[in-house]
Amino acid sequence: MCHLFASQCPDSYAFETRSIRLNGQSTSIRLERVFWEILEDIAAAERMTVPRFISTLHQEILLLRGEVPNFTSHLRCICVSTRSSAEPRGRARAEAA
Repeated sequence: MCHLFASQCPDSYAFETRSIRLNGQSTSIRLERVFWEILEDIAAAERMTVPRFISTLHQEILLLRGEVPNFTSHLRCICVSTRSSAEPRGRARAEAA
């Protein structure tokens, strides 16, 4: 099992910072490249650019919750839940066996 983690390509978890606008304000978001790749997939499925998807998501959270205490962590959780729901249910169990 350790080989699975140790053999991970360092480029996939290298940080990448992107500048975007959220509610008219310029800001930077720093995520691991693998999360940017997942966000690109999600945005494409929604027929949006990544900045537009992130901005739309941020606005929706503000309307729903009134604040966004840790937006970067929220983005990571969205990526993880999107990827895990896209995998066939038996695959993770089969790989673990």
